[in-house]
Amino acid sequence: MSLAHGRPTRAIPGPSMIPDRVLNAMHREAPNIYEGELIEVTNQVRAGLKRVARTQHDVAMYIGNGHAAWEAALANTVAPGEKILVLVTGRFGLGWAEMARALGADVELMDFGTDRAADPARLEARLRADTTHEITSVLTVQTDTASSANNNIAALGQAIRAASHAALYQVDCIASLACERFEMDAWGVDVMVAGCQKGLMTPPGMGFTFANPRALEKRKTLDRVSPYFDWLPRLNPELYYQNFCGTAPTHHLYGLHTALHMLLEEEGLENVWARHRTLAETVWAAAQVWSETGQLRLNIASPAHRSVAVTTLRTGPDDGGRLRRWAEDQAGLTLGVGLGLDGATTPPGDSLFRIGHMGHLNPPMLMGTLGTIDAGLKALGIAHGGGALRAAANVIGKALETPAKTDAA
Repeated sequence: MSLAHGRPTRAIPGPSMIPDRVLNAMHREAPNIYEGELIEVTNQVRAGLKRVARTQHDVAMYIGNGHAAWEAALANTVAPGEKILVLVTGRFGLGWAEMARALGADVELMDFGTDRAADPARLEARLRADTTHEITSVLTVQTDTASSANNNIAALGQAIRAASHAALYQVDCIASLACERFEMDAWGVDVMVAGCQKGLMTPPGMGFTFANPRALEKRKTLDRVSPYFDWLPRLNPELYYQNFCGTAPTHHLYGLHTALHMLLEEEGLENVWARHRTLAETVWAAAQVWSETGQLRLNIASPAHRSVAVTTLRTGPDDGGRLRRWAEDQAGLTLGVGLGLDGATTPPGDSLFRIGHMGHLNPPMLMGTLGTIDAGLKALGIAHGGGALRAAANVIGKALETPAKTDAA
């Protein structure tokens, strides 16, 4: 018998659960793409995205996914043959590096493994050794969704400045924007890339690159940039269509407009970050108890190095795959697949699974996910510690506790 009836739950690290209000905003006829309401909606989306990124600088919007945003950033800042340094803490840092290499860049990897964040001291030392400033860009991710490692973007930026190095600082926030605190201008980030389908709670289909004046100056030195990815027409459009190098992603704009209103005007960005922190700690509390018996454990041991958007767990051989299949087939819960993490000691994909806890999410949704995982561990006979749901509930209860009312004197 399967109980997978009713509304399914997607606990994957993107696309995240989409609010009904966002879907309803998209469920409409196509608008006029030359004048009228859509132009104002686009301007409001642009302003909202800049508020989420905490920047006064420009954003280019693309019809594309996160990989498109990666390519846009590289196309505008890295000439063939230029040397770039990529900090790797999982599959997605490596993926951005592979794309850069395919575009002709001379890529140097600084690999920190898949169980911890990047070390700012190592970065500073490498840049100090680059006395001729051969390295033109430093690339990293804030959250690597394969490993669930979360890099300290502020500290890495400080390391670049401490080394007095001129490299552009480029950060992938695809899995972390509107989940994890990010301060583009305050932290000295020159280029940031993001997508709409995770913390921004909109179906996949739009990618973004944010660029400050240093990045734009670098763009102007390049002899040739792909017309589609070129920042300059998109950031200073003379006609509306230049925002998107053609027809706008009309319905995505309406959905994103609603999502940004929910995040910025209704909840408030500081509260969004705090909510994600609490929900992440709820998952960690459950996982810590599960790991008391058997082979299941958190991939990132240090809480300081963990993402608040996604948690990767290691299991015994094939247990991750068995649990994922049981959860989806028997209970209607989709967990994230275990993406192959590099290294000889890293288990294969079916010995991993991931819990996405980003975007449109509240305690009933998350506790339902954790309860279903707990039931799956029991149904499949996978060894685990008992009391995980109590530990998770304690985190939420503590976060929401209010002072007891007292009788008036």
